[in-house]
Amino acid sequence: MAQSELGRLLKLEGDVRIDVVDSPALRDNALGDSSARPLAVYLPPGYDPEGSRRYPVIYVLHGYTGDVAALVSGRPWETNVVQWVDRLITQDAMPAVLLAVVDGFTRLGGSQYLDSVHNGDYATYVVRDVIGHLDAAYRTIPSEGGRAVVGKSSGGFGSMYLCMERAGVFGAFASHSGDANFLQSYVPSFVTAQRTLEAHGNDIAAFVESFEKKPKRQAEEYTTMEMLAYAAAYSPRERAAFSLDLPWNLRTGAVEHEVMARWLEFDPCELCLRRGTELGRLRLRYVDCGRRDEYGLDVGARIFVQRLREMGLSVHHEEFDDDHRNVGYRYAVSLPALAHALER
Repeated sequence: MAQSELGRLLKLEGDVRIDVVDSPALRDNALGDSSARPLAVYLPPGYDPEGSRRYPVIYVLHGYTGDVAALVSGRPWETNVVQWVDRLITQDAMPAVLLAVVDGFTRLGGSQYLDSVHNGDYATYVVRDVIGHLDAAYRTIPSEGGRAVVGKSSGGFGSMYLCMERAGVFGAFASHSGDANFLQSYVPSFVTAQRTLEAHGNDIAAFVESFEKKPKRQAEEYTTMEMLAYAAAYSPRERAAFSLDLPWNLRTGAVEHEVMARWLEFDPCELCLRRGTELGRLRLRYVDCGRRDEYGLDVGARIFVQRLREMGLSVHHEEFDDDHRNVGYRYAVSLPALAHALER
């Protein structure tokens, strides 16, 4: 099978293909986002579409503001996730796998990989439409034991969430700096978002349209968009653009506790207390985070891991000396761990 141009540009020993998955779960969403999504599929050296060998699959979920193009693009002095898996396989640091990079981007910057009446059903898109495409088009091991999911930041959250809420799909997960412990990681940004929206007359649509038109955006505007993306995932009101319940009062900035309670239902630190059985069936639970994470997600990781251990579950947990950004080198640890845990 001839190597793709992208495979040559990334200097891979294996190859990477860009497929398109048109997902029924995402059609006619309130934001007008396309239901046809790119899916990057890494094929290890020696992959034969007509052969008898089957491979486990590691699914990769990007973080907030990420997309497939960002995760597979080549950057000077950097190694992306596709290059990492190729390097690790060719150096015999891990067994051969397929790698699938999933697109979860929305007009607001991200979906959290949840089903949402506002955004579309991103959890269903991943576990039904994306996995269905891989299992039909490639030589996968089409079972729970042949699949793992990994992500960073919002992708780390998605990895934990999907394993807890969609049991029987994945056999292992890895979360790098995943969103957790929402009361400490999210709430400090509410005042910034409240002040920013107030400057736009508390009109979410007006803010989003202004944000999209700007050639350059300020940090507080990115923070505001991020909080809106979370509201669209955790507390959507109805299937209409920007119809969201915000967890703070738009006039005073005070926390709206009823809405915040809806957000906390998705917090891995809380959700895990109700999903011990689902977590217990996994072959590997992997969590790491930098000790200087700007959002305090290292604290969330510790809480999540401690609660799993109190349930009698083993967790591979690491803290390392870094912050939230540019920690893709951690794939060198998680990818081999996941690959060794899966069926071969």
